[in-house]
Amino acid sequence: MSKKTMVLGASENPSRYSFLAVNRLRANGHPVVAIGNKNGQIGETPIITERPAEERVDTVTLYLNPALQKQYYDYILSLQPKRIIFNPGTENEELEELAKEKGIEPVEACTLVLLSTGQY
Repeated sequence: MSKKTMVLGASENPSRYSFLAVNRLRANGHPVVAIGNKNGQIGETPIITERPAEERVDTVTLYLNPALQKQYYDYILSLQPKRIIFNPGTENEELEELAKEKGIEPVEACTLVLLSTGQY
Protein backbone atom coordinates (compact mmCIF):
# COMPACT_ATOMS: atom_id res chain seq x y z
CA MET A 1 0.00 0.00 0.00
CA SER A 2 1.49 3.34 -1.00
CA LYS A 3 1.74 6.06 1.61
CA LYS A 4 1.94 9.65 0.44
CA THR A 5 4.98 11.05 2.21
CA MET A 6 6.22 14.59 2.70
CA VAL A 7 9.98 14.85 3.11
CA LEU A 8 10.75 18.04 5.01
CA GLY A 9 14.37 19.12 4.66
CA ALA A 10 14.92 17.59 1.21
CA SER A 11 18.30 18.18 -0.42
CA GLU A 12 19.82 17.59 -3.87
CA ASN A 13 23.06 16.56 -2.15
CA PRO A 14 23.42 12.79 -2.76
CA SER A 15 25.27 12.35 0.55
CA ARG A 16 22.27 13.61 2.58
CA TYR A 17 19.86 11.14 4.13
CA SER A 18 16.89 13.15 2.84
CA PHE A 19 18.14 12.58 -0.72
CA LEU A 20 18.37 8.83 -0.09
CA ALA A 21 14.94 8.80 1.56
CA VAL A 22 13.24 10.45 -1.42
CA ASN A 23 14.80 7.91 -3.78
CA ARG A 24 13.98 4.90 -1.60
CA LEU A 25 10.42 6.06 -0.94
CA ARG A 26 9.85 6.43 -4.68
CA ALA A 27 11.51 3.06 -5.37
CA ASN A 28 9.06 1.51 -2.89
CA GLY A 29 6.07 3.05 -4.69
CA HIS A 30 5.30 5.89 -2.26
CA PRO A 31 4.29 9.28 -3.73
CA VAL A 32 6.65 11.96 -2.40
CA VAL A 33 6.36 15.71 -1.83
CA ALA A 34 9.86 17.07 -1.19
CA ILE A 35 10.26 20.42 0.54
CA GLY A 36 13.66 22.02 0.99
CA ASN A 37 15.27 25.40 1.54
CA LYS A 38 15.93 25.78 -2.20
CA ASN A 39 14.29 24.49 -5.35
CA GLY A 40 15.89 21.50 -7.02
CA GLN A 41 15.33 17.96 -8.22
CA ILE A 42 15.91 14.44 -6.88
CA GLY A 43 15.38 12.10 -9.82
CA GLU A 44 11.79 12.65 -10.95
CA THR A 45 10.85 14.44 -7.72
CA PRO A 46 11.00 18.24 -7.63
CA ILE A 47 12.20 19.89 -4.44
CA ILE A 48 9.99 22.87 -3.70
CA THR A 49 10.30 25.67 -1.16
CA GLU A 50 6.63 26.56 -0.82
CA ARG A 51 4.14 24.83 1.46
CA PRO A 52 1.46 23.42 -0.82
CA ALA A 53 -1.98 22.45 0.40
CA GLU A 54 -1.77 18.67 0.22
CA GLU A 55 -4.47 16.15 0.94
CA ARG A 56 -4.21 12.62 2.29
CA VAL A 57 -0.61 12.89 3.49
CA ASP A 58 0.09 9.67 5.36
CA THR A 59 3.54 10.51 6.70
CA VAL A 60 5.71 13.57 7.25
CA THR A 61 9.36 12.57 7.64
CA LEU A 62 11.66 15.19 9.13
CA TYR A 63 15.23 16.00 8.12
CA LEU A 64 15.32 19.38 9.90
CA ASN A 65 16.75 20.10 13.33
CA PRO A 66 14.22 21.14 16.01
CA ALA A 67 15.04 24.86 15.70
CA LEU A 68 14.25 24.81 11.97
CA GLN A 69 11.10 22.73 12.51
CA LYS A 70 9.36 25.53 14.47
CA GLN A 71 8.48 27.50 11.34
CA TYR A 72 6.68 24.40 9.99
CA TYR A 73 4.62 23.41 13.07
CA ASP A 74 1.32 24.87 11.88
CA TYR A 75 1.85 23.59 8.34
CA ILE A 76 2.72 20.04 9.43
CA LEU A 77 -0.25 19.86 11.79
CA SER A 78 -2.60 21.29 9.14
CA LEU A 79 -1.76 18.36 6.84
CA GLN A 80 -3.21 15.99 9.44
CA PRO A 81 -0.81 13.15 8.61
CA LYS A 82 -1.22 9.80 10.34
CA ARG A 83 2.35 10.04 11.64
CA ILE A 84 5.46 12.18 11.80
CA ILE A 85 8.79 10.39 11.61
CA PHE A 86 11.53 12.08 13.63
CA ASN A 87 14.71 10.81 12.01
CA PRO A 88 17.89 10.70 14.16
CA GLY A 89 18.85 14.25 15.15
CA THR A 90 15.35 15.65 14.57
CA GLU A 91 13.75 14.49 17.83
CA ASN A 92 11.55 17.29 19.19
CA GLU A 93 9.47 16.83 22.33
CA GLU A 94 7.47 20.01 21.72
CA LEU A 95 6.33 18.98 18.23
CA GLU A 96 5.74 15.40 19.38
CA GLU A 97 3.34 16.67 22.07
CA LEU A 98 1.53 18.96 19.60
CA ALA A 99 1.17 16.02 17.22
CA LYS A 100 -0.27 13.76 19.92
CA GLU A 101 -2.83 16.44 20.82
CA LYS A 102 -4.01 16.35 17.18
CA GLY A 103 -4.15 12.55 17.05
CA ILE A 104 -0.96 12.28 14.98
CA GLU A 105 1.47 9.52 15.91
CA PRO A 106 5.05 10.72 16.55
CA VAL A 107 7.62 8.07 15.61
CA GLU A 108 11.30 8.36 16.54
CA ALA A 109 12.87 6.20 13.85
CA CYS A 110 14.92 6.25 10.67
CA THR A 111 12.87 6.29 7.49
CA LEU A 112 15.62 4.40 5.63
CA VAL A 113 15.66 1.63 8.25
CA LEU A 114 11.85 1.39 8.26
CA LEU A 115 11.88 1.02 4.48
CA SER A 116 14.70 -1.53 4.40
CA THR A 117 13.08 -3.71 7.09
CA GLY A 118 9.58 -3.60 5.59
CA GLN A 119 8.16 -1.67 8.55
CA TYR A 120 7.31 1.53 6.65
